[in-house]
Formats: sequence, C-alpha cells, structure tokens
Amino acid sequence: MIARREIVLNYAILIVFAAIALYPVYGVLVTALGTPGEPSAFHVPSSLHFENFKTAWNEGHFSQYLRSSAIVAVSVVAVSTVLSIMSGYAFGLMRFRGASVLFYVFLLGLMVPEEAMIVPLYFDLRDLGLTDTYWALIMPQIGMSVAFGSFWMRAFFSSAPRSIVEAARIDGASSWTTLWRVLVPFGRPAILTMMVLVFMWTWNEFLLALVMVSSENLRTAPLGLAFFQGQHTSDLTLLAAGAVIVATPVVVVYVLLQRHFIRGMLTGAVKG
Repeated sequence: MIARREIVLNYAILIVFAAIALYPVYGVLVTALGTPGEPSAFHVPSSLHFENFKTAWNEGHFSQYLRSSAIVAVSVVAVSTVLSIMSGYAFGLMRFRGASVLFYVFLLGLMVPEEAMIVPLYFDLRDLGLTDTYWALIMPQIGMSVAFGSFWMRAFFSSAPRSIVEAARIDGASSWTTLWRVLVPFGRPAILTMMVLVFMWTWNEFLLALVMVSSENLRTAPLGLAFFQGQHTSDLTLLAAGAVIVATPVVVVYVLLQRHFIRGMLTGAVKG
C-alpha cells in the first residue's frame, strides 16, 4: 500500500513538473498559430493560421540561417565526436606520463566561461583572417565540445567492463581495433547522448555568432531570429512562428534519439 502511494505521488509530481515545462511550449505554439498582428498571446485562437510559418520563413530568411546552423552543427558534432572518443579512450584506459595533468588542461574548456575568452578569441581569429567565416564558428565550438566530450567519454571508458577489453586483447586486437570495433558499438548510447548534447549546444549558440560574423549569409538560426525579432517587435505571431522554426531541428533530433539519450543518461555515462 505504501509503495503504491509512493508511485502515485511520484507520478503526480512528474505530471506537475511536466505541465510547468510544457506550458511555455504550448503558449508559443498557440501564439504562432494565432491571428497575425494580434497583440495578445497564450490563448486558443478562433482559427489556426498556419500561413504564419510561411510568412516568417520568407520574411526572416530562415532557410539561409538554418543552412548555416546545419553546416556549423554537423561539422562540430562530427569532428568533436571523433576527437572526444579518441581522447576519452586515451584518458580512460591508457596509461601514459602526464595523463592527469593533460586531462585537467582539457577540463579548462569546461571551467572557463565563454564570455571570458570571446574578446581575445575574436582578436586572434581576426589576425588569422578567419572572422566572418564558418571557421570562426566551427573551430572554437569544437574546442569547447571536445573538452566536455573528453570528460564524458573518459567516464564511460573508465566504467566499461574490463573483461571486454581484455578479451579483445587476448584475441590479438590492437588498441585502435579495440576502440572502434569493440568499445564504440558497446558505448553507442553514451556516444549518441554526447552527440545530442553537443548538437543542442552548438545549434543554440548565440554569442559566438554575434561576435564573429557580420555577413547575413553566415548568420546562424538563433542570431537570425534575434534580427527577425528586431524587425517584428510588435507582431507576436510571427515571432513565435520564427521561434518554432528555429527550435524544430533540435526537437526532431531529440525525438529521434530520445531512447538512446535516456539510456545514455541512465547507464552512468558521467559516473567517474
């Protein structure tokens, strides 16, 4: 009886927090489908206006902004995932001189806030002629993502069953083969979880794009949404429609990979 009450209480708490989290999403969706130019929001409109998304898409040039975000996000996720897997394997299972010191150097990428290094980073990239290019958005985010990814994958490889590694070595597998053919398939939930997190952080990055690029064709989706907001400060329906357009790719990626994401979070991927 007590156990049943605890289950009911747990579900009640989860429902309350889910409602709190979903209410703003509901409000944005309802506003995006409201009557254009209507000042009020967060109420169900008499008729749904799906053409608001088309208007926001055309007036806000979101096709161009989404393309830029996709180029940056895919590049950052691909490169940082490969580098994080290799560095995490080295720190987690290999023994070499200076490993602990080097690992803490990697962790500086997590400890130093982006705001503290954005100005010197801008001048460094400007001297290299890389500002106002995709490289100015991709390379810094790879560095920050590898810092997190190395920490994440090191924790996973450190907690991986040693019997699997030892069996692979007994069969004559090299470290490279053990990593890519044994541990990577085994750690797919942890790797996919890391990829989803890196994708979300990269897609939502605003400050770096604001400082590093000035060309309109290089603006990412969050930056483009900010400029779109400046042009339509009084039209909440178009602003909400633009916000939905920008957020949709992240939602789609999470929905497609949510099972792996939850597994990666629950299997102790961050337990050192």
